[in-house]
Amino acid sequence: MVKTVKTPSGGRTIAYETWGDPDAHPVFLLHGTPGSRLGPRLRTFDLHKLGVRLIAYDRPGYGGSDRHGGRTVVDAAHDVSVIAEDLDLKKYSVVGRSGGAPHALACAARNIGSQVASVAALVSLAPPDADGDGFDWHSEMSESNVSTYDLLDRHAPDVTELGALLARNAETIRRDPTVFLASLREEMPSVDRVIVEDAGIREHLLRNYLSAVGRAEQGEEESVDPRAPMGWVDDLVAFRTHWGFKLQEIDGSVPVMLWHGERDVFAPVAHFHWLTKRIPSAKAVLQPSAAHFAALPALPQVLAWTRDAAGR
Repeated sequence: MVKTVKTPSGGRTIAYETWGDPDAHPVFLLHGTPGSRLGPRLRTFDLHKLGVRLIAYDRPGYGGSDRHGGRTVVDAAHDVSVIAEDLDLKKYSVVGRSGGAPHALACAARNIGSQVASVAALVSLAPPDADGDGFDWHSEMSESNVSTYDLLDRHAPDVTELGALLARNAETIRRDPTVFLASLREEMPSVDRVIVEDAGIREHLLRNYLSAVGRAEQGEEESVDPRAPMGWVDDLVAFRTHWGFKLQEIDGSVPVMLWHGERDVFAPVAHFHWLTKRIPSAKAVLQPSAAHFAALPALPQVLAWTRDAAGR
């Protein structure tokens, strides 16, 4: 059942849900981009077997959560702590997949209230300041991702063009989310195509995308298309601006796992290698035959690691 909580500053509404045994180890699962709390997750039966209580929320501007204009990646650490307080959690772990991964790293860096017990970041992007010194942020990335981020970078800080593009994508999803998934599938390596053809994963992904763009929330920018999914817009802007924290803040006091598939085209493996060099304390897991969506079937093993690393 969906629950809501208000942020102490600004009074924003955050929508979240929980699954599994309330007395089990709590783990936040941060969704991808675009996404929502209804994204792919484990069945309740499997959560009970793992001894994990799963918590997922809609990032601002998605699903049932109010928009937070101008948010940065680090703001997720504060939203997670608000939900943790609402649930009276003393310790918790955080897992972020794809677009949720940088936000999970923010939780490790800030460790608000010293409550973060472990963190896993799956198929994460590197921050925008990684560009240079032989690293090309866009290299080996899918054509659609490159064109979208290029559009954002060329017009920043104006998001009018980006909003128009994502408004069209959102309308496609609202009409038929299978069309959007099919467009992603065209760019996937074969190993990812097999994964998204699984009936259960496919159902979760389609529901996830629909929930992500189910409502259009007008941004403060009057020129932005009113149909634009502002959560999606704000995510992309956050990825390409300073994250609000430094990776050096992840100092080993919180156990961190970096997980990646070598054949990823949405967050290329060079991003993983860049991150592992900057977070030397992290447990680095690279799957040579896997790609982006392999993070979904890997969730049980990752959740078990976060539970064990937290000392439960």
